[in-house]
Amino acid sequence: MPVASTRRRTTVLGLLLGCLPAMACAGQAGPQVMATSTVVAKVDGLSLADIAWLRRDGFGLDSATLASYRQLGRTRFLDGQLAGADDTLPPQVAAQINALSVVNTPLSELWADFRDSQQRYKDMADGPGKEAAKKALQQYRRDLEQQAAQVELLHAVYGGDQLKEQLVWFWLNHFSVYANKGPVRVFAADYEERVIRPHALGKFRDLVMATLQSPAMLVFLDNAQNVKGKTNENYARELMELHTLGVGAGYTQADVQQLMRVLTGAGLAPPKLAQRIGYFGRGRPGVVRDGLFVFNPAKHDDGDKTFLGQTIRGSGYAEIAQAVDLITRQPACAQFVSRQLAEYFIADQPSPALLDAMAQTFQRTDGDIAAVVRTMMLSKDASALGGRKFKDPMRFVVSSMRLAYDGQPIPNAAPLQNWLRQMGEPLYGRITPDGWPLDSASWTGSGQLSKRFDFARVIGSGRNRLFADGDAGPVPHDVPDLQGSALYRDAIAPTLSDATRDALAKAKSPTEWNTFLLSSPDFNYR
Repeated sequence: MPVASTRRRTTVLGLLLGCLPAMACAGQAGPQVMATSTVVAKVDGLSLADIAWLRRDGFGLDSATLASYRQLGRTRFLDGQLAGADDTLPPQVAAQINALSVVNTPLSELWADFRDSQQRYKDMADGPGKEAAKKALQQYRRDLEQQAAQVELLHAVYGGDQLKEQLVWFWLNHFSVYANKGPVRVFAADYEERVIRPHALGKFRDLVMATLQSPAMLVFLDNAQNVKGKTNENYARELMELHTLGVGAGYTQADVQQLMRVLTGAGLAPPKLAQRIGYFGRGRPGVVRDGLFVFNPAKHDDGDKTFLGQTIRGSGYAEIAQAVDLITRQPACAQFVSRQLAEYFIADQPSPALLDAMAQTFQRTDGDIAAVVRTMMLSKDASALGGRKFKDPMRFVVSSMRLAYDGQPIPNAAPLQNWLRQMGEPLYGRITPDGWPLDSASWTGSGQLSKRFDFARVIGSGRNRLFADGDAGPVPHDVPDLQGSALYRDAIAPTLSDATRDALAKAKSPTEWNTFLLSSPDFNYR
């Protein structure tokens, strides 16, 4: 980079970094107008409150979202999303996802191939051949994880129902799994596509049951090894503490141990035998089979349990459903889930009134996620100009892509996962089961914004691997014309502070202008 350009980068980055403390304080102080006095109250029918609402509703704005919102109005727009009215992808993107082996290969076959690959490597004699096989196995494992991440990222960038896409990401993080543990990477794409996505707007109880039976969760939190006589309480504990009730919700260690007993025998069919239709359940009473999930009564503690003050009679698989019903109908569950949603969508410290309204909706509707989200998104808090949150890396990458390329499909999504990894939030990369932190303070360090400046240049320059075929290097592409776009004029410009406008005025090229906008505090807060 030329010396003059480097100097401008340093100067502008310093200016933008200097805005962070003030903006963070503004976000905590309550509703404030962040735009300058030169901005009119409405731009082509959109008010600042509309823009604030839309930036909470989806990962980031694009032209299609604005057009739909203008046509329908807020309530009809929201209800369409909650009903799944536009859960579609551009044909090129859908074909790209469907071509991935983690999507088009039966899960039992993927798992069997994974186990066979590992076993072949273990059985090889030491020598150059085994070293080559080790590298091939490592690449195979990376490819599985990267493909799973690409599935989610392509949905997030191009999904027509942006509220649902945010909820899919939210629940993936809430019910977090770690790809590098055992065969979890094999199950990750299935976890997103067939476990989280179909239940993202349904009943919370059904979502819990779906994650409970998913191979990814059963392996990650060790319930596949939780059997009578050799128990493991990892999943029982996290199911209550992280997924449903939260810390300090009144349950005891005894409740954790009783739930562990309830969950004994809930595990996986062996990979080879899972491919044989009818292997489990034929002539064996009490066996429950769903895909790779198997409840085996021979491995279940069938004694009575006392859980959350209630007696659960030994009845096999039915005990699990009864325990999940007990958990999800606790007032603490309604409060915990409502707080988690509000902290993600609205503010790090949501108002007590909003939380109470959401929890009441949760209890009244028996945990209907769509109803709870509707209460949240139609509240005054959802369109407030204050309480702004700093985007985590996922939101930054997806919103940058939606603004810069505005629906244009990319043939290579691999760089998106690489960028997330370098910014410290790789999909399926959280080792601990608590998911990535989503509060502003976790992502507002100067090092994080400096890294975002680098990726803003990559995205905003058009010189990246997004349009490359496979592992080819950067392919020249037209520099996105953000400054001249109607999307920028209508939905971004009205929200900019004087400091960001001053920074943009220092840009010497369209690439620099794009870089300064995408790395600005105004864009990085939503």
